[in-house]
Amino acid sequence: MNNTSPMIYLVDDDERILIALKRLLVSAGYHVQPYQSAEDFLTMHDPDAPGCAVVDVDLPGMDGFGIQDALWSRHHARPIIFMTGCGDIPTTVRAMKAGAVDFLTKPVDAASLFAAIEQALKRDQDGRQKALQRRLVEQRLASLTPREREVFGCVVAGQLNKQIAAELGTVEKTIKVHRGRMMEKMCVRTVADLVRLAAVAEV
Repeated sequence: MNNTSPMIYLVDDDERILIALKRLLVSAGYHVQPYQSAEDFLTMHDPDAPGCAVVDVDLPGMDGFGIQDALWSRHHARPIIFMTGCGDIPTTVRAMKAGAVDFLTKPVDAASLFAAIEQALKRDQDGRQKALQRRLVEQRLASLTPREREVFGCVVAGQLNKQIAAELGTVEKTIKVHRGRMMEKMCVRTVADLVRLAAVAEV
């Protein structure tokens, strides 16, 4: 996981708003990187760095929703807080359904912005931790032999050694050996722990 301080990416075509928001956030202790267009943000920001984006919906060219769509298409699930100078219910609903952390109306209230940013950073941190856990589990799964992977699936499904042996056409003693090696490679001691790992990897 990237252990650097999280970055707040500001995207707004209005330079005055960009400067004011950057000053506000820096004074509150945040690290801030401003952009005046969606294209600049998507080209220049580091998708692997921790943080969130505070984005004006009504950008010229690609708008705020376009940024969100572009990030998702690249599998970059960066949390986004949307801002708008003329908020309406349909736009707000669209933003929230698309997974926005919050939808703020300009002029943005400082307390509301800080609260939304903290929520977004928490979501980003949680997502990165889950992604790291999933990669670790996938690495362990990749170390299993084809037979151990079959035994893994059967154990996670709740089958006993005798049932697994019958399904795989072998004897219970052999299954015990495969099961022991599989549990060792997966770094677990109990079936409950194995099931939790399977849930993490969504297998």
